[in-house]
Amino acid sequence: MSIDYTGTVRVSRRILVAPERAFDAWVNPALARRWLFAPLTGQIVRCEIDARPRGSFVITDRRDGEDVEHVGTYTEVERPGHLAFTFGVPKYSGDLSSVNVTVAADGDGCVVTVENLDVPPEWRTQTAQGWGDLLGKVEVILTD
Repeated sequence: MSIDYTGTVRVSRRILVAPERAFDAWVNPALARRWLFAPLTGQIVRCEIDARPRGSFVITDRRDGEDVEHVGTYTEVERPGHLAFTFGVPKYSGDLSSVNVTVAADGDGCVVTVENLDVPPEWRTQTAQGWGDLLGKVEVILTD
């Protein structure tokens, strides 16, 4: 995990699956609803993904009786190596940040790197922890 002075949060994880499978976990609603923005307690109640440039996503988790939407629009979709999208959580802020996901082959697996750009100072540590936790969840889902 790293955070640079511009507010870019960068988190990587090596996963023992083919790059195509790791990429699909981000864009396939059946897979994404099992890990992407999934809270430790609660459940994903909506997962809509239109993974194409200018397509959008809405993933809603329900925690403690409240719905929290995670929204964004895809700017680049290049299977299996790169995905870029805007990202926001309207309940907490009207601001959107940019996220780049790269999936690089690495021997018998791949390395997934998430870069979240322009993260406000007050959200940087929490954002880094969140992406790290999510990459841990996707690893469990894909290697189970």
